[in-house]
Amino acid sequence: MSGGGVLGIGVSALLAAQRALQVTGHNIANVNTEGYSRQRLDLAARAPQTAGFAAIGSGVELDGVERVVDQFVNLRLGMRTSAEAHQRTLAEFAGQVNNLLGDAESGLASAMQQFFAAVQDVGNDPTSTAARQALIAQGQSLADRFRQLDARLEDQSAIVTGRIGASVTEINELAAGIAELNRAIVDAQGRGGGVPPNDLLDKRDELLRKLSERVSVDTVEQSDGSLNVYVGKGQALVVGYDATRLQLRSQTGESNAVAIGYDHGAGFVDVTSLLRGGGEVGALLEVRDEFIDPATRDLGRIALSLATRFNAQHGLNMDLDGALGGDFFSIDLPPAAAGEGNAASGEPQVAVNDVSALAATDYSLRFDGTDWTLRRLSDGQDVGTLPNGGSLDVDGLTFDLGGVTGAAAGDSFLLRPIRVAGGIGVRVTDPRAVAAALPIRAEAAVPNAGGAAVHSIEVLDASDPALGSSVDIVFTGGSYVVGGNVVPLDPSGDTVVGANGWQLVLRGTPAEGDVFEVRTNAGGIGDNRGALALAALETERVMTGGSASFGESYAELVAGVGVRTRRAEINADVEARMLEDARAQRENVSGVNLDEEAANLLRHQQAYQAAAQVIATAGNMLDSLLQTLRR
Repeated sequence: MSGGGVLGIGVSALLAAQRALQVTGHNIANVNTEGYSRQRLDLAARAPQTAGFAAIGSGVELDGVERVVDQFVNLRLGMRTSAEAHQRTLAEFAGQVNNLLGDAESGLASAMQQFFAAVQDVGNDPTSTAARQALIAQGQSLADRFRQLDARLEDQSAIVTGRIGASVTEINELAAGIAELNRAIVDAQGRGGGVPPNDLLDKRDELLRKLSERVSVDTVEQSDGSLNVYVGKGQALVVGYDATRLQLRSQTGESNAVAIGYDHGAGFVDVTSLLRGGGEVGALLEVRDEFIDPATRDLGRIALSLATRFNAQHGLNMDLDGALGGDFFSIDLPPAAAGEGNAASGEPQVAVNDVSALAATDYSLRFDGTDWTLRRLSDGQDVGTLPNGGSLDVDGLTFDLGGVTGAAAGDSFLLRPIRVAGGIGVRVTDPRAVAAALPIRAEAAVPNAGGAAVHSIEVLDASDPALGSSVDIVFTGGSYVVGGNVVPLDPSGDTVVGANGWQLVLRGTPAEGDVFEVRTNAGGIGDNRGALALAALETERVMTGGSASFGESYAELVAGVGVRTRRAEINADVEARMLEDARAQRENVSGVNLDEEAANLLRHQQAYQAAAQVIATAGNMLDSLLQTLRR
C-alpha cells in the first residue's frame, strides 16, 4: 500500500470523525430545543481500489446527516396533541358551566324552593302583610337568580368567543410560519442538491405540533419537499407557499356567536362546521353549541314557563282589594333579529300559548317570495309555513306576522323566544296586590237534605264578564241544573259542573231539590285557596309535555351537564396520559440522550485521534521513502 493511499484513507477518516463530532456537538447544544430531532451522521465506505489480486479499501465518505425521526410516531403525537387539547378545553369550560348551574347556593334550585316556600307562607296566613311582602322579595330574588345565571352563561359565551378569536389568530400565525418554512425548505434543498435541511424540517414539525393543539391537522408532503396542511375535516390551510387567512364573522342576532371562515373574493366562506371535532377550536365550538347555548335556552324555557304559569294562576285569583290579580312576573321576550339586507319592515311577534309544549330551541323564518318557512334550529326541521300577515301555533308558541310588511324573497328573521331568563322581573310591588284568594266561593244551601258537598272550585277564565254573578245549582231529576244546562250525576260520585268561567266538583250523593250556591267572594281576605293553587305549581308537571315540574326540569338540566362534564374530565385524564406516552415515544426515537451523546463524543474523539495517527504514520512512511531515494 502506498503512502498516498494510506494518507488519503487517514484524511477521510479524520474528516469523518470531525463531522461526527460536529453532529454530536449540535445534538448536545440542542438538547433543550423544543421539537429538535436528534441527528446522525451517515457514513459509507469509499469504492475500493482494485490491485489485480484484491480490492483494497480507500477510506470513508460522508453519506449525509439524517434526522432520527419516525413519521408514524410524529403522526401519533400530533393526533394525541389535538385530542388532549380538545378534551382539556372541553373539561375546563364544561366544569365552569357545571359549577355555575349545580352550586347549591348560587344555583336556581334553592331560589325556587325559597320562592314557593314564601308562597306557602301566604297560603298559611293570607291576611299577613309581612308574608305578602316576603313573597314579593323572594320573587325578586328568584328573578335576580335567573338574570344572574343568564348573565354568567353569557360571560362564559363571551370568554369562549374571545378564546376562539385568539386561537384563530394563532392558527393564522402558525399557517404563515409553515408556508414560509415550506419556501425556505424548498430553497435549501435546491441549493444543497436535494439534501434535506434538517433543522428547518424540525421547525416545521414543531409548528405543526403547535397547530394541532388548536385544530386537528392532516398533511400531504409534496415532491419538492413542501407540505400541504389541511385542518378539521379537510379545509386547506397551507398549500405550498400560500396560507389561507381565517377570519371571524358575527352571526345575525347573536352577541357572542361567531362563524369562522375566509374571504374568497366573492364573499365570506363559512368553514366553522369543518373545524369541529379536534383541538382547542373544536372544543370551544362544542362548548358554545352543546353546553352554553343549550343551558341558556333550557334556563330560559324554565323561566318562561314558571313566569307564564304563575302569572296565569295569579290572574285567576283575587287580591286584598277585591280585584283580580295582574301579572306577578314581567317577561321581556327578546326581539326578532332581522337578516342582513332585509327589505321587510316590522318584525314577527311571539306569544306563549302552552308552556308544556315549549321546546328549548331558537327558530328562523325565511321568505321565499310567497310564504314564510319556520325552521326549528335545534334539529333543523321545517315545522310550518305562514303566509304574509299570517300566524302559526307550534311548540307551545304563536308566531304572528301581522306586523311584517314589504317582505322580499330571501328575507329572514332569527327568533329566540325562549331566551328570556335575563329579562324576568317582578311586576307586583304592593303587598295588597298579591292575589291569594279566589274571586268566587261555592257552598251548599242550608238546609240540603243529601250528602253531596262542594269538593273544589277553580276559576278557568277570569275574563268572563259573568264570573262574579250569583248562580244556583239545583239537583233535580237525577241531574244538576245550572243556568239552563243539565249535568247528569256522575256514577263515580264526583260530578263536574261549570259556568261563567268557573268549574267546581260536587262530591257525594245529593237529594232531590238540593241547592248549591256560587257567589262572588267579596270580603274574602282570609281566603287562601288562590295562594294554595299558586303553591301547588311547585310540583305541578307542566314542563316537557307535562312530564316534569319546574324543579325536576332544572334538575334534569344540571344532571345532564354534570354527566357530560364528568365524561369530559375522564376523557381529559385519559388523553393526557396518552399524550404523555406519545411524547415519551417520540423522545425515545428522536430525543437527545446526553449519556449516549457523551459516549459518542468520546468514541468520535478517539476515532479522530486514531485518524490523525494514521496520517502521521503515512507521513513517516513517505519521509522514509524520500530518504531512501536520496541515497
